[in-house]
Amino acid sequence: MTDTASTTSWPTGISAITLFVEDLDATKRFYREVFGLPVALEDGNSAVFEFGNTMINLLKATAARDLIAPARIAQAEAGSRLQLTLPVDDVDAMCKELAARGVTLLNGPMDRPWGIRTASFRDPGGHIWEIAR
Repeated sequence: MTDTASTTSWPTGISAITLFVEDLDATKRFYREVFGLPVALEDGNSAVFEFGNTMINLLKATAARDLIAPARIAQAEAGSRLQLTLPVDDVDAMCKELAARGVTLLNGPMDRPWGIRTASFRDPGGHIWEIAR
């Protein structure tokens, strides 16, 4: 196999992650209240939030079907297949802040065997978010 692509043409980061959600309004409200971010872009089927250089696009599951066809959209109850991690300065302090914002933790805060402290929670679409230091 011949490598015709130069190493400079390979992507250097992820510009957007699209998360499929059943209830766009509830998930949008969660992102505004929990992450304290404004909606950067939106239409009737989606809302985009900017996490630094990465956009998180919340897309109604009904609108996502055409986007990924012929693949199927899994229901939130099927279980998680990804985790999104946000770095924070103080995991314990952020856990207290998350609790004040009405967030229930799935786990943590805890020290992981690989040397970081983490906690995780779920958004209304079932996506797992981790905070880590």
